[in-house]
Amino acid sequence: MNVLLLGSGGREHAFAWKMAQSPSLSKLYVAPGNAGTREVATNVDMDAMDFRAIREFVLGNGIHLVIVGPEAPLVAGITDFFKADPSLRYIPVIGPSQMGAQLEGSKDFSKAFMMRHGIPTAQYHSFTADTLEQGLGFLETLEAPYVLKADGLAAGKGVLICDELVEARVELTSMLLDAKFGDASKKVVIEEFLRGIELSVFVVTDGKSYRILPSAKDYKRIGEGDTGLNTGGMGAVSPVPFADQAFIAKVEEQVVRPTIAGLAKDGIDYTGFIFIGLMNVNGNPFVIEYNVRMGDPETEVVIPRIQSDLLGLFEAMGNRELESYALTVDPRTACTVMLVADGYPGNYEKGHRITGLDRVEGSTVFHAGTTLKDGHVVTNGGRVLTVTSMGESLEEALERSFANAEIIDYAGKYYRSDIGTDLLELMSDN
Repeated sequence: MNVLLLGSGGREHAFAWKMAQSPSLSKLYVAPGNAGTREVATNVDMDAMDFRAIREFVLGNGIHLVIVGPEAPLVAGITDFFKADPSLRYIPVIGPSQMGAQLEGSKDFSKAFMMRHGIPTAQYHSFTADTLEQGLGFLETLEAPYVLKADGLAAGKGVLICDELVEARVELTSMLLDAKFGDASKKVVIEEFLRGIELSVFVVTDGKSYRILPSAKDYKRIGEGDTGLNTGGMGAVSPVPFADQAFIAKVEEQVVRPTIAGLAKDGIDYTGFIFIGLMNVNGNPFVIEYNVRMGDPETEVVIPRIQSDLLGLFEAMGNRELESYALTVDPRTACTVMLVADGYPGNYEKGHRITGLDRVEGSTVFHAGTTLKDGHVVTNGGRVLTVTSMGESLEEALERSFANAEIIDYAGKYYRSDIGTDLLELMSDN
């Protein structure tokens, strides 16, 4: 089977690494890929948003399956593009329709979907520049902290949690009138703050059946102790210790099944991933958000725990045969530590040579923002590498990842050394 994977981050490297192990794979292409995907696949210098170029490549290279890693092509309608083209419509695309992608593309759409289908979530209201005064008034009715979400895509950084009313008023005004997050904040969702512990649950569906993948917890803030600016993610752990069988059963009953049924009821074509961001509130799941792709860096801890054939999973999804797919999961713990560039998530430099990759032992390094220059791997993004380790315990997995994070080096390297420590404390308390 010839496969085209779209994307260039750690998520795509993890997908490529796992699919390369499949006996069903003939040729794997990644567009545009990075220095890591180059080791297990053939990189193609092609923009994941250039649908016409993708069309020509697919037809010219006998591609049997297309997997969409990032959210932007899905929100832009790549799946619809394939289905509308007589030459492409028979080629399965792992990714929802443009309407389905609105679960991530519009916070207002996703909140209305949850309310319509009885899926537990925080109460909310949406506002635009024309209704700013009503938005400021709504803030007055809430208790601190205040949650403001840009309606559109903002690279995982469009959510603000303000501790003071004055700060919330300033930020809401900035988002709506000053385009703080560009077009993404033309509309802003304000919702009640939920107190609890966050986690993510990942689901794959072919529109009829579903499979629940391992749970994970990621760490968004740049600073230790969950301080500082939001990032795309600084590390992750899987499984989540408090997400036991009883809790996941609640998630399935109260969230997963109503979500899949709701998509069908609304006539939304959906083959792909559903990332469900959850808050565990006193043992009950509340949905914070949906994403329509796998998370990053959560992918780097979830995929290594999947023991069954990943390409087989994608093939079953594309052929609407997911019901017959047997998912097997490694019971061990996985953790990943993200190495980032100095200055991230603000301004940062690129092009710094990375050393020590050949000395890593006991961990798998997934490339996020890297490229090759003069035969050397160099930094090419804010989030550079993830160091993923497996262990019989969380402590063992963390120890390996941190040890190898020290071995890898480049100018301006930074990582959080407290990934997973909150879970260790939680486990010790129990």
